[in-house]
Amino acid sequence: QVDFPTIQISASLPGASPETMASTVAAPLERRLGQIPAVSQMTSTSYLGSTSITLQFDLDRDIDAAAQDVQSAITAASGQLPHNLPSAPTYRKVNPADAPILIYAVQSDTLPLTQVDDYAENVLVQQLSQIEGVGQVNLGGQQKPAVRVQVDPAKLMPLGVNLTDISTAITTASVNEPKGSLNGARRNLAIYDNDQLTSAAP
Repeated sequence: QVDFPTIQISASLPGASPETMASTVAAPLERRLGQIPAVSQMTSTSYLGSTSITLQFDLDRDIDAAAQDVQSAITAASGQLPHNLPSAPTYRKVNPADAPILIYAVQSDTLPLTQVDDYAENVLVQQLSQIEGVGQVNLGGQQKPAVRVQVDPAKLMPLGVNLTDISTAITTASVNEPKGSLNGARRNLAIYDNDQLTSAAP
């Protein structure tokens, strides 16, 4: 029975492709994490919207000291990470001998994969994670809807508009946040309404 000192780092950027996650999130982290002493193995996997990096240290490496080095490396890499990360990368100690004890496959003959993914992520995973004794729930094979915007730079130049202006306009027009509040004598209520764009027409 050998307990290898192992730490797993996770980062997420909703909507980013695996290629984007690998180049803009995993790569900067890997460069910093690779400088930590006594790292014997480093592996990373990038999925849709998430990246997982696993560090295995030499057997004589103290796991608590290694965790501090990992935190320092994450902090040092923060300047090279995308500015729109919803949260900073996280890390946790893991046992590489552990394996999933239950795997669910979700599919449908009538619904598109995007709706199946939405159900699995927002209903099934949430319920499974609340079961007593469940330590972690991972979701793979996701497919999320996306709207691609193609721009002709030649037509933008006479208008004095650049790609950043268009990106800002799209982001501003598609945001899920409180739209105001109702202020009463005893309580204040935030008005929530989702005006995110989910199809190309809007």
